[in-house]
Amino acid sequence: MFRKLIATDNDFATTILRLALGVIFFAHGAQKALGWFGGYGFTGTMGYFTGVLHIPPAFAVLAIAAEFLGGLGLIFGLLTRIAAFGPFCNMIVAVAMIHHNFGFFMNWTGTQKGEGYEYHLLLLSASAFLMIRGAGAVSIDRLLSSPAKVTVQPRSEESTQVA
Repeated sequence: MFRKLIATDNDFATTILRLALGVIFFAHGAQKALGWFGGYGFTGTMGYFTGVLHIPPAFAVLAIAAEFLGGLGLIFGLLTRIAAFGPFCNMIVAVAMIHHNFGFFMNWTGTQKGEGYEYHLLLLSASAFLMIRGAGAVSIDRLLSSPAKVTVQPRSEESTQVA
């Protein structure tokens, strides 16, 4: 089962997609978890999720962890299918709870009251692709799933005898 979870090909295009998605989710997760990049940090994000959006605390913690840890997992290509699944779930919830109310398009001109869901569909598609295909080249998953290239040769009896 673990082998199937980390199985991947050696495709560099998949790696590019994984890295881009990983950076995006890590940055947003770092805003929520650490307050980096102008974010509110864990306490502020928890307050918004539980107080304003009425998300149960356990699910709020999972949402923050999914973006932060999922982003890191995607950047390193570690357990990529699981790393992509958390943010995938976050985007479904974001569209279902909030962004569907504002239509398809993002708020490029600032005339809408909120952001549409077109960006979220792009992230959902990229996440789904990685859940199906895996991490691609240059990933920890690829290292773990590749057969060992070095074999250990048994020592001959002559080399083990003491002179």
